[in-house]
Amino acid sequence: MSESRQRPPFKGPRWIITLVALVTLVVITALVYPPRNSVTCYMFSGPGCQLYQQFLFVPSRELTDTEAAAQVVTNEIMNLPESKTANPKIAFMFLTPGALPFEPLWEMFLRGHENKFSIYVHASKKSPAHTSNYFVGRDIHSHKVAWGQISMVDAERRLLAHALIDPDNQHFVLLSDSCVPLFDFKYIYNHLIFANLSYIDCFEDPGPHGNGRYSQHMLPEVEKKDFRKGSQWFSMKRRHAIVVMADSLYYTKFKLYCRPKMEGRNCYADEHYFPTLFNMIDPNGIANWSVTHVDWSEGKWHPRLYNARDITPYLLRKIKSIQLAYHVTSDLKKVTTVRPCLWKGEQRPCYLFARKFNPETLDRLMYLFPNYTSLV
Repeated sequence: MSESRQRPPFKGPRWIITLVALVTLVVITALVYPPRNSVTCYMFSGPGCQLYQQFLFVPSRELTDTEAAAQVVTNEIMNLPESKTANPKIAFMFLTPGALPFEPLWEMFLRGHENKFSIYVHASKKSPAHTSNYFVGRDIHSHKVAWGQISMVDAERRLLAHALIDPDNQHFVLLSDSCVPLFDFKYIYNHLIFANLSYIDCFEDPGPHGNGRYSQHMLPEVEKKDFRKGSQWFSMKRRHAIVVMADSLYYTKFKLYCRPKMEGRNCYADEHYFPTLFNMIDPNGIANWSVTHVDWSEGKWHPRLYNARDITPYLLRKIKSIQLAYHVTSDLKKVTTVRPCLWKGEQRPCYLFARKFNPETLDRLMYLFPNYTSLV
């Protein structure tokens, strides 16, 4: 038998040994203390690495049958060419419990533009006695509306359905009985008809009055990361209005699982349904702010109510001059997000309408109307 051979001792350069040791040390360090938000983090990913979670921990899931069908319908609607009409109109949709005290002011605003608008009134408690011919015969079949309930969204969808019957209606504005216009008709008409966005308020609020209202029952179709909040007073293009009419999947989720006093939380569908829906299907097609100004500076459950003594040229000019949209989270951090109000890339006033105005302000507003609507 031949004697067993013994491997001669390694005689390679010491720098190779040193390099291997250093590389090994770097790899171990990266795994134990992974850097965040860097290429190295992605290469040496671990549980504490954000990119690791982003790229590797987000599972793809199979769509449900209803979700797949809804996606097909929505995509078809969104890919349709813009409807063309010789006489595009704005649909002014009034959501009111009864009377419309500012009809005389709206008549001043609308006069002389009869072929450029349509009016629809949803009176949830009592049919109003109209004082303006523009509003006579414009009431739609209405149902009772409860604050914070899905019936509020139902009323909004009902107004959209009636307004969509007229093919000339190209932009749809939701207004309340306490809303007033801030500019003259021509300015508002051009701003909305020629806009390339819908003005739907939308922002992410991680606090108790935002994502704190989310319910896991909305899964799998509505995930918490997609849940959004915003003002109910929207202004939307016709294509988006058709999407709302076609949607039953996401509407049903909010009807069932976004209610006051559900699972110890108060979820209000009118503040979350539209923002969440459009954040999911067309986030680049909405402006993320409402064109209706509301003053929440008093920190109450309801916005400030303007009385007659408050109505001055200074107040109206101040509201009209706002060109930045603010959102504040409801958590303890109170994070404020500020965005410029852009119209086709041009910074403009954010608001075209304002609320809430006490009926006693009517005379003062009508007196100032010819001047304040021209103050840009």
